[in-house]
Amino acid sequence: MAGVGSKKSSKSIYVCSACGGQFPKWAGQCSDCKGWNTLEESVAPTVATAGSRFAGYAGDANQNQIRNLSEVSPESQSGEPTGLLELDRVLGGGLVSGSVVLIGGDPGIGKSTLLIQTMAQLAGRLKTLYISGEESPEQISLRAARLGLKSDYLRLLAETSVERIIALSQLERPAVMVVDSIQTLYTEQLQSAPGSVAQVRESAAQLVRFAKQTGTMVFLVGHVTKEGALAGPRVLEHMVDTVLYFEGEAGSQFRLIRTIKNRFGAVNELGVFAMTDRGLREVSNPSAIFLSRHGEEVAGSVILVTREGTRPLLVEVQALVDESPLANPRRVTLGLEQNRLSMLLAVLHRHTGIAMFDQDVYVNVVGGVRITETASDLPLLLAVLSSFRDRVVPQELVAFGEVGLAGEIRPVPNGLERLREAAKHGFSRAIVSRGNAPKKKMDGIEVIAVDRLSDVLDIF
Repeated sequence: MAGVGSKKSSKSIYVCSACGGQFPKWAGQCSDCKGWNTLEESVAPTVATAGSRFAGYAGDANQNQIRNLSEVSPESQSGEPTGLLELDRVLGGGLVSGSVVLIGGDPGIGKSTLLIQTMAQLAGRLKTLYISGEESPEQISLRAARLGLKSDYLRLLAETSVERIIALSQLERPAVMVVDSIQTLYTEQLQSAPGSVAQVRESAAQLVRFAKQTGTMVFLVGHVTKEGALAGPRVLEHMVDTVLYFEGEAGSQFRLIRTIKNRFGAVNELGVFAMTDRGLREVSNPSAIFLSRHGEEVAGSVILVTREGTRPLLVEVQALVDESPLANPRRVTLGLEQNRLSMLLAVLHRHTGIAMFDQDVYVNVVGGVRITETASDLPLLLAVLSSFRDRVVPQELVAFGEVGLAGEIRPVPNGLERLREAAKHGFSRAIVSRGNAPKKKMDGIEVIAVDRLSDVLDIF
């Protein structure tokens, strides 16, 4: 065993993340820059292996030459459909040959369920391989049977060694491969435990090189920290082609997949699924689940037409304004940015004279959707005013628009598409910025164009 240990130690060095200094052993302080806890384990390149380890992805040596961009013919990057339209949407149309997709989410959110459903869909026409470092083949088979999936052609492997995974994959030659999860893998070139920064980085690097060299489409499952970020080094997200986040409210059956990075499509795309006893089911019309049509009209509720990637989406913004017993009133937001709420309340006071310094303001976006665009400014203030005055906003009305510090209502991108989506769902009136007002009258919806926040108050 001593010989094995010495062989491994000769292949690893410790590199300072601050100054780049290299050391044969770990130490708490870097002797070069005096930084504390900056030494990270890495693989030491040798003369014999440095060329092959850091070689380009292309196997043909003739391709590794300096050429003019005009001499390089662009390859077709048409995506391979996965069989799940909502997943294809966030992937940019499907899976691209040689692409690496990293999908992260909370424990139990449904990552493994989604991927085994996807692999079962693909297994009928492509060669697939599901690699699990957390579950046994028996557990995976039990889940597939519970979900009612056809698993005749789905190949399984329970392994955590990256070198063995790559060796077996070269023999199997799968077109699509799932690795669940990247934090459980380890490479024999490093001594640190699986899940450490060095192991995650080096294991992912080897799998990315394998995918690019062989054209294999790879899914990597990633754990998340308690803050919600992907566990491991930040460089992990830079290595892969696509980063997806699986989100969902506790106790809700709906699951959202959001695109954070995509080299083959648009970012900030949103896919919606519903968790059932037969697995994840696609929700083709997500606006319907985010609109809670009340039996009777209530104050403090306004419909926002937002946009997630290329998809217009209708969501309900709710506000509750109540007299505060505190010296510093509460400003609570769910699904929106709290600082922006405080800024908009200041704009409301400055340009309309309506003060809420003695009121608690609570704002919520129905369905657990997170809104990051500024189109939510106008409906947010409408909902706050509706609750404050206890005056109902008509159910057939929608709104979107950015509110500036000078009290002006500014246009937002893709206004015409938003109006069409609202009309398709039966809404007959819309309050928008004058810059978003269509030049011609639209069928089925009356567009009310406003320039300033004071114009909105005149309507109600």
